[in-house]
Amino acid sequence: MKNQQSPAVYNFSAGPAMIPQAVLATAQQELLNWQENGCSVMEMSHRSPAFMAMITQAEQDLRRLYGIPNNYKVLFLQGGARGQFSAIPMNLLDKNQKALYLNTGHWSHLAAEEARTFGEIDELDLLTNQSDRVSVAMPDLRETAKNYTYVHYCPNETIGGVELFTPPDVGDAVLVADMSSCILSREIDFQRFGVIYAGAQKNLGPAGITLVIIREDLLQTPKQPTPSIWNYALQSQKDSMINTPPTFAWYLCALVFNYWLNNGGLPTIALQNQQKAALLYDFLDNSTLFKNTVDPKYRSEMNVPFTTGNADLDTQFIASAKAAGLLALKGHKVQGGMRASIYNAMPLAGVEKLVAFLREFEQAQAQA
Repeated sequence: MKNQQSPAVYNFSAGPAMIPQAVLATAQQELLNWQENGCSVMEMSHRSPAFMAMITQAEQDLRRLYGIPNNYKVLFLQGGARGQFSAIPMNLLDKNQKALYLNTGHWSHLAAEEARTFGEIDELDLLTNQSDRVSVAMPDLRETAKNYTYVHYCPNETIGGVELFTPPDVGDAVLVADMSSCILSREIDFQRFGVIYAGAQKNLGPAGITLVIIREDLLQTPKQPTPSIWNYALQSQKDSMINTPPTFAWYLCALVFNYWLNNGGLPTIALQNQQKAALLYDFLDNSTLFKNTVDPKYRSEMNVPFTTGNADLDTQFIASAKAAGLLALKGHKVQGGMRASIYNAMPLAGVEKLVAFLREFEQAQAQA
């Protein structure tokens, strides 16, 4: 598989997001005749020896790439992260137990709202506003967590651009993390987590498949009546194939894992993400027109929201950027403004082009 090359345009979408061009080129080449089988991988039986060999290799590659310990099971499921909002409490929470949800933004709050259907949920709001900057107040949770079966949090909030780089210490409670937008972005200490889940459409591949990494001691009979599709123990026994899986999405994820293994792995990914974020934040911090309002200690390396403070000017910028080949910079409807999502597949050249355009737009406004 060839290395990533710079595209003609750069897609800053928060998801579905960019996929390495080399991966797309390989998929294009193999589309009509996968592994000399005379048909597309989309047409192959998911029980065929060729497909089973592919997904076995995919899991091996992911384990090697991410450093997943042997006592963690890897599941490739469906339903997106929203499906896991329900699956987590159904599998882990008795009706007479409680879970704690740490609120750092839109998605962690929605996860708590969904979980309330299945049990008693306490929500702890960690966001603060200090000198017009959004920040995070992380208390010592070791004593608090003793009252809860599990603690859930979202390390990276795509809308607000808030990221927690260190997992909270929850003692003996099970730590559950929605890593949909920061999965594979850097090395992590798996021993801190009981369950990690992530929709694929940001760093893993296309929409349609959901990764769940779960410690094996948690693979027990669900605590509540649970559909088989979200029963972790059953899915583990059935190799994530209770029903026909999203075969093409699984195949593309396998190509992504292989691509990164052959292009530096997690150390390279992490370094590139740091470089991209530093370049963009440095410009915003010194800009006279654009601003980011997140505390530097909690600025996301994946999603960078910014604004001019003028809605009409924001709209003008988004349209001008699109004409210049810088796509999907409109902020989420909840927050407005702009947002640059710079996941793993976004090359440094894309951020360099964005910064150059930001500078050019700023200068043009100063002269107007």
